[in-house]
Amino acid sequence: MTTTLAGGRAARRQTMRRIRPRRSPAVPLLIAVWAGAAAVLWLWWDNTPSLADNTSKILAAGRITGLLAGYLMALVVLQMARVPALERRVGTDRVARWHAMTGRYTLCLVLAHVFLTMWGYALQAGKGLGDIVQQTIDSINQLPDMGKAAIGTGLLFLIGILSIGGVRRLIGYDTWYHVHLLTYASVYMTFWHQITTGNEFAVEPAAKTFWYGLYGVVTALVLWYRILTPIRLNLRHRMRVEAVIEETPGIVSVLIGGRKLHRMGAEAGHFFRWRFKAPGMRFSSHPYSLSAAPRPDMLRITVKAIGDHTSRLRELEPGTKVWAEGPYGAMTAQRRSRGKVLLVAGGVGITPMRALFETLPGATGDITLLYRANTTQDLALWGELAKISDERGARLMYAVNSPDGERPDISAESLQRKIPDIDQHDVFMCGPPGFAQSVYEALRGAGVPARRIHHESFEM
Repeated sequence: MTTTLAGGRAARRQTMRRIRPRRSPAVPLLIAVWAGAAAVLWLWWDNTPSLADNTSKILAAGRITGLLAGYLMALVVLQMARVPALERRVGTDRVARWHAMTGRYTLCLVLAHVFLTMWGYALQAGKGLGDIVQQTIDSINQLPDMGKAAIGTGLLFLIGILSIGGVRRLIGYDTWYHVHLLTYASVYMTFWHQITTGNEFAVEPAAKTFWYGLYGVVTALVLWYRILTPIRLNLRHRMRVEAVIEETPGIVSVLIGGRKLHRMGAEAGHFFRWRFKAPGMRFSSHPYSLSAAPRPDMLRITVKAIGDHTSRLRELEPGTKVWAEGPYGAMTAQRRSRGKVLLVAGGVGITPMRALFETLPGATGDITLLYRANTTQDLALWGELAKISDERGARLMYAVNSPDGERPDISAESLQRKIPDIDQHDVFMCGPPGFAQSVYEALRGAGVPARRIHHESFEM
């Protein structure tokens, strides 16, 4: 059984304007980040006297690694704050990659800071490299706020270990997600020793003001976008499950009703983080894309059962309360820069592509959807896609395995045969990482510039 949500024409009218793609603010943001790092280096340099001996050099190295680690910690939290300018303009998946990379650099700098600083303190006390452990214990017991810093550092390394790919898969998404929230506690506990023991902040009141301002702004953004904004959204729209419908074996659509849902700012291509207040699901928050254009009274997600949370969705009862955070994601019509568009979906990646297929403005033949699945039975929402294709004069193609299991050819050559002017298209793509990488390479081989290949992964 399938269900079709009307609203494509209304959604197209909202985007029916001259194509004027928004530029991603990624480059200006990266420049600002590097400028901040340069300011931290200058602060260290300005407050570093001549280094006469090895002990002074080691302590100076400990100070600069500590300052840079403190700066990056603020960025780590900022990247978790769900700021719309980042989530919808840069892209949630790209911000998540920044967050992971910044976290790794932070851990390395923290480790270097602790090692170098304790080594320098040991040398000052007339001890050697082998006395670092005892020196660390003495510093924790004697220096202000070092006990809290030690606990915060321990939490930071615990989070880092559990975020390693293999470990993360072993403990499960929900456990990892909730442990990851301890990052806030870790940053809070390590912040205070920076102020009380940091030489730069003791001699430069302006530096202390800047540091308080940096962490204060980040804290305010977290409180606003991670706590207050979701509370306001859910109190205003009061969402609930209307129905659960099986689309194909293992794939279900969840219809979610509420008040004035069109005022949530959601577009085709967006996703939300969903929490269903049902037994066993209350404390699980997962990202799922909208699989149809938003309606004033209805949203829809379509999900494949691949884990505990996704398998339980089919058991949801009508009336179950829903808590949502969003909308997130940058793979919307705002990315479009050309009149012609190719949508490429792999498996359940069809969900945002289906919504875009319905809503992207275009003349007959301008919009093409290529749907990759293992078998024709796995082509979820196919009836809806065929109907949209007929109504709009859009092209609909599918690629499935042959009866003997051979994979279809999705290469640069095959794409050029099917779509001769593919290099004049924008391409929106969603699917498993391996599939997305192979299609990306095929598209580049077919002459599509990288700047016109838009893809986003929601595995975070």
